[in-house]
Formats: sequence, C-alpha cells, structure tokens
Amino acid sequence: MNTKLNIIKGLGILAIVVAAFTSNAQQDPMYTQYMFNTQTINPAYAGTWESVGFMALGRQQWSGWDGAPKTYTFSMQAPLKNERVALGLNVINDKIGLEKRFYLFADYSYLVPLSEKTNLRLGLKGGFTNYSNNLQEYNILDPNDPNFVGEVKNAFKPNFGVGAFLYGERAYLGLSIPKVVSTTFENDMENFSVEGELRHYFLIAGAVFDLGENVKFKPTMFTKASFTSETGTPLQLDFTGNFLIKEKLWLGAMYRTGSSYGFIAQWIFDNKLRVGYAIDFATNNIKHHNNGTHEVMVSYELKFKKEQVVSPRYF
Repeated sequence: MNTKLNIIKGLGILAIVVAAFTSNAQQDPMYTQYMFNTQTINPAYAGTWESVGFMALGRQQWSGWDGAPKTYTFSMQAPLKNERVALGLNVINDKIGLEKRFYLFADYSYLVPLSEKTNLRLGLKGGFTNYSNNLQEYNILDPNDPNFVGEVKNAFKPNFGVGAFLYGERAYLGLSIPKVVSTTFENDMENFSVEGELRHYFLIAGAVFDLGENVKFKPTMFTKASFTSETGTPLQLDFTGNFLIKEKLWLGAMYRTGSSYGFIAQWIFDNKLRVGYAIDFATNNIKHHNNGTHEVMVSYELKFKKEQVVSPRYF
C-alpha cells in the first residue's frame, strides 16, 4: 500500500511540474497503444518483461488522406546473464507525405531493486536518425520558389536519450527524454531547414485494480512536452482506461487532448503472444477529411526458464 501511495504521490508532483510548461509540435511518432509500446520512448523499460520479447506495430494515421503519416515500429528486449542488465533495440520507419525518417536506437537498462515488490530501472538510449525530403517533388504554385529547390537526402543525425522506470506488480511511473540533442536538417542548397528532432519530455504512469474475480481495470496517462522552441503548442495528454477480462482480453478507450479519441482491444494467447488493434477518431478540423487512424500491434515473448511461474504481465 505504501509503495502504491508513493508512486501516486510522485505522479502528482511530476504532473504538476510538467503541466506548468507548454510543448512544441511533436515530431516523434505517436501511438494509441503507448502502454504496450513504452520502450520506444523510454530505454529503462527494456528488461521489464523478464524475457526475450519482440514487438511490431503498424500505424496508419488519418486513413484516406493522401500523404497522411504512416509509422512502422519494431522493438525487442532481452535480459543478460547479469539479471540486472537488459538490452533493447528500436527500429522505426516514419513517413509523412514526402518526408521520411528512419530511426535506429539501442537501449541499455540497469535494475535497482528498491524493495521486495518495487523496482527502479535506469536506462540509456543511443542511435541515429536518417532524414530525407525531396523538395522538388512537391506540387507548388510557383515552380521557381527558391524554398523548394534541392533535396534533404539521408541526413544522418546521431543522438542519445535517458529514462527511468519505477514499477511494482500493479503500478508504474516512467520519465524519459529519448532524444536529448535537438537537431535540424538542411537541403543541399542550404536555403531550407527543418527542425529534425526536438528534445521531448515523456511522462507515463498507470495502475491496475481488481473489479472482481475476472475483471481488472487499468487507468493510464501519457504526457509529452517540448520546451526548446519559441513557437509552442498546448501540452498533450493521453488518458486511457482498459479493462482486462479473464486475463485474456483487454478492452478500453483513449482520449488525447485537443486531438482525438479512440478504442483499444488486445487478445492475449498463452501469456506469450499478444495481438492488439486500436482506432482513433479526430476531434479537430481534420475529422471531416479522413476515415480514422488504425493501429495494429503484435508482440511475442520467449520464456526459457521452465521453472518460472507464468503470471500475467499488465504493462
């Protein structure tokens, strides 16, 4: 009980601090099933499965709109012989119109036991982003516009990130900066530049409560913010409530401030294979111009310890 209260108190303090700021446009890909895809933003999450695990996710944002964002993500994590150390890998391919970003990052996390039921993992993330954008392929009113000359091709930008993940059996709290270095990309004519990666701060938290013998309720929240640019946008918050039925089926709903709402379903097979689907609907002016956002996720865990008692994983 004290552990849960400490986590809730920490969440409240961090939420107040983060809410005091505003955020800039979000260049990092967004996910509706963020509660099952934490490693992409927090390297300390690697190792929490206590098994070798793989996750693949495909997201089609604003379906039916030509040039809408498409994101494909692959992650894996594995504990080492030293059970306190775990490694991870994240590969992300993100495309918005003619703008393409490819991310490749490795994760390292170290376990710090705080008590019999509470653990803290500290993580480091390192890798690079490749960016390309052929400005000459855009359909513009003035074909001689100097701002659309040349190409931003395979701009290579290394980066690193940090994270912390506090968790017990039924609650968790994570804080991370997946890309510490803010970068820009320029075309080969040096007359065009775009903010490549802003320093984003991520706060994620959740808890699991019993509602009966066969039903559990998991509320989660996800916050992202950037304080590195003068042209900011409102802080973005995701609130999600999921119900777990008979340890096999997750059903839930999500609300993203100023943006969208959605629904989530995930099936669990033998505590190893998970298949999830999410759909979002915009609440802003975009809602009349697309058929919603669709997201499919598949994860699988390899458990080598035969003596290990298989128990449900809630996050």
